[in-house]
Amino acid sequence: MTEQRLKPVNPQASRLESPSPAEARKAQPGQSEDGQHQAAPPRPSRQRVRVALFALLPVALLVAGYLYVTGGQIVATDNAYIQADHVGVSTDVSGLVATVDVKDNQHVVKGQVLFTLKPEPFQIALASARAQLGNVRNQILNLKASYSQALAEIDQAQIDLAYYQTNFQRQQTLVNVSAVSKTNFDDARHALDSTRQKITVAKARAQMVLAQLGGRIETPVEQQSTYLVAQAAVDEAQRNLDNSVVRASFDGIVTNVDSLQVGSYLQPPHSGISLVSDDRLWVAASPKETELTHMKPGQAVDIRVDSYPGVHWRGTVESISPASGSSFSLLPAQNTTGNWVKVVQRIPVRISIDDAGDKPPLRTGMSVEAEIDTGAARGLPHLFSVAGAHE
Repeated sequence: MTEQRLKPVNPQASRLESPSPAEARKAQPGQSEDGQHQAAPPRPSRQRVRVALFALLPVALLVAGYLYVTGGQIVATDNAYIQADHVGVSTDVSGLVATVDVKDNQHVVKGQVLFTLKPEPFQIALASARAQLGNVRNQILNLKASYSQALAEIDQAQIDLAYYQTNFQRQQTLVNVSAVSKTNFDDARHALDSTRQKITVAKARAQMVLAQLGGRIETPVEQQSTYLVAQAAVDEAQRNLDNSVVRASFDGIVTNVDSLQVGSYLQPPHSGISLVSDDRLWVAASPKETELTHMKPGQAVDIRVDSYPGVHWRGTVESISPASGSSFSLLPAQNTTGNWVKVVQRIPVRISIDDAGDKPPLRTGMSVEAEIDTGAARGLPHLFSVAGAHE
């Protein structure tokens, strides 16, 4: 048997030629270290993303253009607040406060007594004015009687004048033929002259009385000027007495009552109590001047009040102010100066509330968000004008 000789094997070379089990596992693709296969994550194609974006861009532009063209019909502003009729209740007469008949935040109706002043001074003044009116009436009646007496004296003097005129002529004839003495003739002439003078005095007195009666004796006493002056004094005293009882001028809620206490001296025009209406409410909005292009009275308004989320009120544009709010400020803007900066102005708009009766109560000063339906969208011409302005 032939002996076969084997080549010696180099252990280091064998290790280089044959990979280790770990290296063999790493060399196999799609296989983890623990021998399990893992699927490669899918990667989106960039080309498809770009195509989708380019396809959506015209759609987005069309949607934005449509919204812009059909928008602008609703003008919304949050610069709006609830307003109501309110007045500082006072009186034009001065006096001590006698009673306060209401409490703070109490609801009152028109004509209800709010407070009263001490009535005694006004009652005394009224009694004095009435007494003076009676004196004036008596004076007028006396003047009428004096005028009648003066007329009677004139008539009597006229009769005497005729007698003395005849007697004087008779005495003049007799004295010419020396039938009577010169003394009798002088007495007749003196009596005639005295009667004429009496007539002149009586007529003057009658004219003076007539002037005091306004030039017309037949005018009734109640229409004489002096009587009317005295009657006006009575009316003024009565008015002061009536105004010592202060009443509500309209339905509403009284406030600031604690500032008026019994015994305090109230002097006009000091305000005693504030009265705020609870039914005559409106919204005072101040939109920008650029939002008034299509706004006009009569347009519908959707009103939301911050105090009542989710509740809507219906309103109507009642009026638009003829001037901006800054025009009525104490120091109006002087736009002629060199450092002038253009500022968008606010125009006051009054909005009536149409359905406040069945909604939560509204109070003066509440913040409001108002949306006014002008009924006019921007349209394509406006879009083209905006586009041309940016070119």
